[in-house]
Amino acid sequence: MKREERLVTQITPKSEDFSRWYVDVIRRAELADYAPMKGMMVIRPYGYAIWENIQAHLDRRIKATGHVNAYFPLFIPESFLRKEMDHLKGFAPEVAWVTHGGQEELEERLAVRPTSEAIIGAMYAKWIQSWRDLPVLINQWANVVRWEKVTRPFLRTTEFLWQEGHTAHETEEEAREETLKILRLYQEFIETELAIPVIAGKKTSKEKFAGALETYSVEALMSDGRALQMGTSHHLGQHFSRVFNIRFEDRNQNLQYVWQTSWGVSTRLIGAVIMSHGDDSGLKLPPRIAPIQVIIVPISIGNWKEKVLPVALDLEKKLAAAGIRVKLDAREEYTPGWKFAEYELRGVPLRVEVGPRDIKENQVILVRRDNGEKLATSQDNLVERIIDCLEAIQKNLFTLALNFQKENTHDVDSYEDFKKIIEERRGFIRAWWCGEVSCEEAIKEETSATIRVIPLEKIREGEGCCLYCKKKATDYVYFARAY
Repeated sequence: MKREERLVTQITPKSEDFSRWYVDVIRRAELADYAPMKGMMVIRPYGYAIWENIQAHLDRRIKATGHVNAYFPLFIPESFLRKEMDHLKGFAPEVAWVTHGGQEELEERLAVRPTSEAIIGAMYAKWIQSWRDLPVLINQWANVVRWEKVTRPFLRTTEFLWQEGHTAHETEEEAREETLKILRLYQEFIETELAIPVIAGKKTSKEKFAGALETYSVEALMSDGRALQMGTSHHLGQHFSRVFNIRFEDRNQNLQYVWQTSWGVSTRLIGAVIMSHGDDSGLKLPPRIAPIQVIIVPISIGNWKEKVLPVALDLEKKLAAAGIRVKLDAREEYTPGWKFAEYELRGVPLRVEVGPRDIKENQVILVRRDNGEKLATSQDNLVERIIDCLEAIQKNLFTLALNFQKENTHDVDSYEDFKKIIEERRGFIRAWWCGEVSCEEAIKEETSATIRVIPLEKIREGEGCCLYCKKKATDYVYFARAY
């Protein structure tokens, strides 16, 4: 779409410069702004409202599976991290340290949490004594700090918000079941509420979380052809329980180490929504997480305050009573055209236009943000019609994203074809891999593509030849360049 044909002209078109478009949308739609400290962002009210809606949907699911919320300290003693050297090595370059309290130097440095396995492990060692104390199913909503070298709002910042679940179990089977249950929970949540299709699978040993036995993730394809890790679920085994001596008396009165998991998603999900659904005009928000689901714009011509505004106010009241997040913009200092562009930029799923002519014809105009369709709609049963329209928008956004994923998922057997696609078309590339880290590293070095997941569901039966070394391979995996 040419710039002069768009309502929104204050942002770089996505089709011209994806990276600049992404930042323009975040700033112009007032989702976030850069903080004075390098690599940090301020989440503005509109952006935070999206996060609150995401949080509410996910928190409800987490609690429905028997988990409870708690809170653990922001600061972690250095000795706790050093107890688990693999964990420390994994985060060492990113850890921020506190060395002074006021004017006094601390006896022991404190890490600003990059994640909470260490501090939670120390507490679980105190709380768990018997098999009767298990399982422990705790989740935390918190902030973490990782001193990233290259940052981008929502996708990778020095400080970000997330939830992190930490559980302890009696058996390995229970821990593995928990790990996969949460992975599936994430998949259902992201696809249902964010309207983003994801691929669920296992990370390679090279890509797994430091200290984990196994790491699983859900991966999505952004509209520029790059992959984004949306969430992770880790089967920690007994690694941390041995380090922090988290033991319990089993049913036979023998001492055993607990089996643990950890899992999390973050404000990165907001970045995923922007990149998956947005267009040259800005955001396209799925109705289920949109701060404003319906914007009512009265057409301010003639005696609109007497004829149009009462109808708009009545509709606002009825929609709010039906549980819809609705806003009426009756400001006189802005034209209807300006408002159309503003709420299109902000990704409001449905616009309701009502003017003097519409009043005469007992109708309103509904304008869908997902496809731009304009619908002249009778005022009779209007609330029900709007509810149906919002659900249709939610489903259509998922369908569009799923079609994009399918169209940009390629199966290859030739490394030459692999390199050509990754340069010219990007997207997901599925291919055989022998399981050797050397091949994985070589492909990354030569193409910047990584193995995103070994999918849970078999895509291809039997065996093949490794994409790189041509040796026997049993894993058919997803590759992509990623954020």
